[in-house]
Amino acid sequence: MPTLGVNIDHVATVRQARRTFEPDPVQAVTAAEAGGADQITIHLRQDRRHIQDRDVHAIAEMVKVRLNFECACVDEMLQIAIATKPHQICLVPEKREEVTTEGGLDIVGGRVRISTAIELMHANDINVSLFIDPVAEQIDCSNELGADAVELHTGCYANASDGDARDEQLRILSDASQRVLEHGMQLHAGHGLTYTNVIPVAAIPGMEELNIGHTIVSRSIFVGLEQAVREMKELISV
Repeated sequence: MPTLGVNIDHVATVRQARRTFEPDPVQAVTAAEAGGADQITIHLRQDRRHIQDRDVHAIAEMVKVRLNFECACVDEMLQIAIATKPHQICLVPEKREEVTTEGGLDIVGGRVRISTAIELMHANDINVSLFIDPVAEQIDCSNELGADAVELHTGCYANASDGDARDEQLRILSDASQRVLEHGMQLHAGHGLTYTNVIPVAAIPGMEELNIGHTIVSRSIFVGLEQAVREMKELISV
């Protein structure tokens, strides 16, 4: 049964729409924990479009479960990670023009920069996960560089147009998952997972962690965040 990382970025998205003080992502942490979240995930983007620096520091001080800090592989973010000491940092690609993260990080093309980041994080006792597409070369390179975990990008699966296409994407994820496990890395997944498509991914053998945000925050508008998290936790526990 995978653990559930609840991404609260979109709570901050609503706040930043008015540049005001509510809703407060710090309060979202308490509600998510009450609903059974095993981990809180936050993405501090370079453009600060949702989560802000003060959110990171406040959440790091009060969170009771694990903290997963998503960020680009740039010096500014690595230094913030060192200062806040999350349980895990997840390195992700980032483009200012995108609506949300599109595709996985190119580990092969950025191996020198990423290797240096991994070494720095390990020197500061921070685990490293790499957000990658389910591609053999990216998985193998992640292992070579010493990543503790990889988070497989599930966007193609989530966006598949019909049942056959989704089945094919699930097969690709399953094959990639087996390769991750053969390397001895932790197996995580996320992006575009919802209440209607998450169960097959949660059921992949060896799946250890799912990071899910938008669908939970969307559901919370109608039932509250604590209940929305509880419903997702029940689904992935089947």
